[in-house]
Amino acid sequence: MAKTIDCDLAILGGGLAGTLTALAFARLRPDVDLLLIERGAALGGNHIWSFFDSDIRPADRWLLDPLVTYRWPSGNEVRFPAYRRSMDTPYNSIASTQLDAYAQQVLGNRVILNTDVAGIEPDRVTLPDGREIRARAVLDARGGGDLSALDCGWQKFVGQALRLRHPHGLDRPVIMDASVQQIDGYRFVYLLPFDDRTVFVEDTYYSNSPDLDIQPLTDRIASYADQQGWQVEEVAHQESGVLAVVHGGNFDRFWPSDDRIARAGVRAGLFHPMTGYSLPDAVAAALWLVDQPLDGLAVATRARAAAHWRAGGYYRLLGKMLFRAAEPNQRWRVFERFYRLHPNLIGRFFAGHSTWADRIRILCGRPPVPIRSAMRALLKPSA
Repeated sequence: MAKTIDCDLAILGGGLAGTLTALAFARLRPDVDLLLIERGAALGGNHIWSFFDSDIRPADRWLLDPLVTYRWPSGNEVRFPAYRRSMDTPYNSIASTQLDAYAQQVLGNRVILNTDVAGIEPDRVTLPDGREIRARAVLDARGGGDLSALDCGWQKFVGQALRLRHPHGLDRPVIMDASVQQIDGYRFVYLLPFDDRTVFVEDTYYSNSPDLDIQPLTDRIASYADQQGWQVEEVAHQESGVLAVVHGGNFDRFWPSDDRIARAGVRAGLFHPMTGYSLPDAVAAALWLVDQPLDGLAVATRARAAAHWRAGGYYRLLGKMLFRAAEPNQRWRVFERFYRLHPNLIGRFFAGHSTWADRIRILCGRPPVPIRSAMRALLKPSA
């Protein structure tokens, strides 16, 4: 076995960001000899990622279209205790199994699975078996990393794909069903109808704690299905996760200026501060990366991440109000008020492209949190 492997670009982490970057290079920069190193047995892990059509520029959809596993052109809906709304924006989901199958077909022997990383430098990676990968650039896309420099709330969830005995009756995704009992912060159920007898049910919380006890959430999913009158024949799939909802912190401590390893994805802080979702940023960053010189990639990726941090200040302010000012069992009122706004405003919010007019509109009017609590939250310094 060769002790040294040479390449132009070594991408660490075959999750969403790393795999999309590899696919973008394969299509647009086939001259770049790359390797994608993933510690798991498959690319993408065990996940379902979803996005609105409005999250992605039409010119960039080519990167995602081969990965889309489910699509709902009829739109989506939200449910609150005294308010329901349907919206026309088409919705899409990507299953990690589809991501893995397509990416391995395209990338072939440029994918290295079941391989962890023992050491990393700007121009080389050491593997546990002693092999060394020498590269012009190393891109670290291995998940969240150290978030201790950030002030976070948490969006945590357990999701199950349920195979039912009879049709469920849903014709579109339910992005939030917040008519459920409020537990552990803001709780809602997320529904994706895969076919007429298969529905993905996710129990989700905007919580102060990242602690996730899976069994109570699976019990609540079973209870929710029973309340809908659904008879479950099989749990075909289960996943869980905890996403950071960042409402403050220190970027220079999160990514020190003397750290010369290029980063991508959540490890670079490239996700929506208020939702924790990373797919739109992963697409944009992947297509940006193919235009960057490999020499000096660490400086370039840090500069992009720093600009993203500055641009996210408004969303962190909203997160600070949500987690520090709103009573946990009343947080649903914040989201109910938000979903009464114009659909285009909602779309720009989730894409991270809120205009100044949008920002004023979100904050104006009768506030969904007490004024005194909001002021205390905003005046409390970040870490």
